[in-house]
Amino acid sequence: MSGYKTGRDIMKTVRLLFLAGAAGDPTFWQPVANLLPASYRCTLQAYPEFAGQPKVASVHSFATLSDWVIDHISQPTIIVAQSMGGIIAIQAALRKPNYVQGLVLVATSGGLDTSALGAADWREDYLLNLAHLPTWFVEAQYDLSPDLAHVKQPVLLLWGDADPISPLAIGHALQQQLPHAHLHMIPQGQHDFAYQHAPQVAQHIRAFIESL
Repeated sequence: MSGYKTGRDIMKTVRLLFLAGAAGDPTFWQPVANLLPASYRCTLQAYPEFAGQPKVASVHSFATLSDWVIDHISQPTIIVAQSMGGIIAIQAALRKPNYVQGLVLVATSGGLDTSALGAADWREDYLLNLAHLPTWFVEAQYDLSPDLAHVKQPVLLLWGDADPISPLAIGHALQQQLPHAHLHMIPQGQHDFAYQHAPQVAQHIRAFIESL
């Protein structure tokens, strides 16, 4: 596949920007990227100070990390985002609608109040097991619910049915609030199902892109 149709236009290049979750490890997405067509240009985004990356002076919080990632989006792009990366993805769709062509949101809060939707609190375990990482993700408090109706891009929601951190109820809530969203469930999918069930996830992403 050398491109995909969107309206009457034919996009000659498919660019995918993969955003990791709070662990900040871009290789989380490598199994999925390996299964997509070679013609897709996949960028597995690294975050400053995560996964062995150096510091960037302007990045010192989740808000400035979001700004940094979004500032680097300068071409038509589809964003594929896991967990906390989904909050960055939604902000990018709102700020750069001419560049962000679509979103694939995977097991994310989407900026909703997840405790009200039955989500387990992951922050204590994160601080205990990943104490060497910056605490930006733990400290981030976002309510994007007033903005979700303004996301005009098509959105693919991928959710596992066995994920205590981002239960299926969150996926259903996002489907209701995002105007152009479709939800698909991965059986027996836990929070890392995009890594554990890469063939299914890659198939859904490819079908989504071909439908645009």
